[in-house]
Amino acid sequence: MNLLDISEVSKQTGIAASAIRHYEEKGLITSVGRRGLKRLFGPEVIDQLALITLGKAGGFSLDEIKAMFGPDGRPALSRPKLQARVGELDSQIEQLSALRDMIQHVADCPAPSHMECPKFQRLLRISGKRRSGGAISQRWQSF
Repeated sequence: MNLLDISEVSKQTGIAASAIRHYEEKGLITSVGRRGLKRLFGPEVIDQLALITLGKAGGFSLDEIKAMFGPDGRPALSRPKLQARVGELDSQIEQLSALRDMIQHVADCPAPSHMECPKFQRLLRISGKRRSGGAISQRWQSF
């Protein structure tokens, strides 16, 4: 088996050695030994770290990502949990799209001042009453 020391893993994945040690401390990956003071990992750690990176990009917590690995360290993905996350991402995308549209309007608004823009004034009133991005998203669509 070709073992990789932590610096080789870091170089291949672009993940800092400190993050790799953190993932090991959290139980997401496991070293198989040491060469001097350097941790050694099996080649499967490259795929494990790729899954961790994808999970983080998808908004999963490290505890949720840890649950994505089976006892053997191989991916054991829960389709229902992934489907739930898809719904959450769709909601975030909707909210961010509405926010982008609001910012674009403010940037392009012909009013001499943002404070003179009626849409911006309504947005401020909505934001002051409710801090929910969903509420802003729903309200912005009605402008």
